[in-house]
Amino acid sequence: MAHMIDHSNKYKCAKCGKCFRNFRSLKTHRQIHSIKRQFECTVCGKRFGRSEHLTVHSRIHSGEKPYKCNFCNKACAQYVNLRRHMRVHTGQKPYKCCLCDKAFRSSGDLNKHIRAVHEGDKPYKCHVCENSFITSQSLTKHMKRHSKWKPYRPRVCEKALSVSAYQKLQMRADPGEKPYECAVCSKRFGRGDHLVTHSRIHSGEKPYRCRVCAKAFKESGHLKTHMKVHTGEKPCICHMCTQAFSTPGGLKTHMRVHTGEKPFQCKVCGKRFTQSGTLRKHSRIHSGERPYECHVCHKHFAWAQSLHSHIEVHMGQKLHKCRVCGKGFGTSVSLSIHMRVHTGEKPYKCSLCDKSFSICGNLHIHKRCVHSALKPHHCPYCGRQFKLRSNLKSHVRAHTGSKPYSCSKCSSSFMWRMQLKWHMLKSHNEGTWFTCKSCQKKFTSSNYYKQHLRRHKGDKPYICSACPKRFCSAQELKVHQLVHSDVKQFGCSLCDKSFKRKVAVKQHFKKCFRELRLSRK
Repeated sequence: MAHMIDHSNKYKCAKCGKCFRNFRSLKTHRQIHSIKRQFECTVCGKRFGRSEHLTVHSRIHSGEKPYKCNFCNKACAQYVNLRRHMRVHTGQKPYKCCLCDKAFRSSGDLNKHIRAVHEGDKPYKCHVCENSFITSQSLTKHMKRHSKWKPYRPRVCEKALSVSAYQKLQMRADPGEKPYECAVCSKRFGRGDHLVTHSRIHSGEKPYRCRVCAKAFKESGHLKTHMKVHTGEKPCICHMCTQAFSTPGGLKTHMRVHTGEKPFQCKVCGKRFTQSGTLRKHSRIHSGERPYECHVCHKHFAWAQSLHSHIEVHMGQKLHKCRVCGKGFGTSVSLSIHMRVHTGEKPYKCSLCDKSFSICGNLHIHKRCVHSALKPHHCPYCGRQFKLRSNLKSHVRAHTGSKPYSCSKCSSSFMWRMQLKWHMLKSHNEGTWFTCKSCQKKFTSSNYYKQHLRRHKGDKPYICSACPKRFCSAQELKVHQLVHSDVKQFGCSLCDKSFKRKVAVKQHFKKCFRELRLSRK
């Protein structure tokens, strides 16, 4: 299939019609027509002007590769190819761009870079979809997508391939062979270009820079994806909800929201995730790994976002301001979540009931607390079980007497965050009170304030599933439901008796302790 080239301002060969970017290239090309080609290949009939050129060409048919790499044993048909390949291992980049100081392993890569980045020249155009390419080889590969022509068929299996480079991978004796080894961490790769990309993790090199915002990337593909942020291009549209995405990968991940597919499973707790990255982050809960360190106080974090939020504590910066109430936030994500307080938006809906939430994490907590009977977190001191890790963490303080919340104004410490908040408001007048307009009662928490307002209004949204009784708060409903349950979760540490309510076990404990003390006298 013939390719289309932009012929404007080109140097054209009078004999074959081929076009060139400058006269020097045209002059070099003309020698092809002037040289007598007396040496003919006996296999394909191709002719050459010099015998050594025929010798090199014949290796295509014989498969001979006499030049071997000392590092990875890769074999090349030509010495020049081996020399170029050796630069993968040595890191040598002798060809430097005079416009941006970027270096390359081959002159061809340098020419491609100048055309693509500095000149914006893509002379090879596809006549089917109007896509443009820097090199004719890229256009030829692209055209195979339209023709679906797959001429390369390996001997190992029946799979047809459109590019010969992939055939080379298929033809390896061991399909899992990884001849390219990283000199820093010894990780191995099946392809040299994969090793080059990986090596940037160690070097920190980010050669692909955005011309709009100057952000740098390790891979050209990441830069292409990033550029769509500036152009606003979102070609991948979900057919179920019409939401648009900049990449096919983003759409594929999004589709799992509709299908409910969660292909990535945690081997420790069995929890499933829609993305491999989310699973990696989750696995740190079990491993205890905290790779992100604060350079100010050397505190470690499991997630990068947690570190960013923490650093803003030291910097005291809250650059993202709410336009409605003026409240400041350290990140744009925190501001977006806060805006739902004003808009009333609750995008996260429970699939088991009609309840909706403004934060994804609250939906997960709701499902675990309301719809699940599982209590995976055990107290190491008394054996009590909890649905949430945060509840267990708070409970353990009752045994240890730990007071992690310290006042920045004085030496006081507190067991609970709410106690610290109350102290800051009462003793140092720092913070915001929530004051009831009806009775002037003050609250430190908006939740307690809303709960209090329901009592004035007589609003009781929490209904018992076993009887028609209604309650103002979820906690009151939870206490009431013990009447219908036979579960006795509160046990006396002095005897074997168990109770439904905490109040009952406290009263019993006092009585039991007195009796035990009297019996010892």
